[in-house]
Amino acid sequence: MKRIGVFCGSSSGRDAEYGRTARALGRALAAAGLGLVYGGSAIGLMREIAEGVLEEHGEAIGVITRQLADKKLGHPGLTELRVVDTMHERKATMSELADGFIALPGGVGTLDELFEILTWALLGLHCKPCGLLNARGYYDRLREFLTHAADEHFIQHDYLDLLLVDTDPANLLRRFKAYQPPQAGRWLDLRIKAETFI
Repeated sequence: MKRIGVFCGSSSGRDAEYGRTARALGRALAAAGLGLVYGGSAIGLMREIAEGVLEEHGEAIGVITRQLADKKLGHPGLTELRVVDTMHERKATMSELADGFIALPGGVGTLDELFEILTWALLGLHCKPCGLLNARGYYDRLREFLTHAADEHFIQHDYLDLLLVDTDPANLLRRFKAYQPPQAGRWLDLRIKAETFI
């Protein structure tokens, strides 16, 4: 494991704890010898995590769309800033560069990135760990909803185990390093079963 992709808000949120947690994750990544791959922005929680990595002289790679780069939103101090044409290319590039994925608090863009990469895990398209850094309980209601979706048979309960959740950055990274992907075929059963949903 060399790099972790982090999805997070371009806003800082209304509580300073979100920013402190993002910066702490950046420092923890560098301390663990892991590089950062993220959306490349210099605002919001994106800036905080990048600054945390750079403070500890770690690797920080940003992937930003040309539209956002033209608006001067890219972080100028990164190890590398890749400029791509579309959001689809941005997500694909981040996926290729990262060996695991963590979502910090964020809005619909963060949720889009999280659920796409989690769906790819469910489909067996990758075996990389996925996690939530649950600052201030931000994702508690999302976890409740996913359990509800499983109770209603739209998700298998076992699938919920693919999403590692923690409130401590260093502990979450330790769990990532110890992660063992599920056996091939366990998560994606192509047989049609009335009670089985992806």
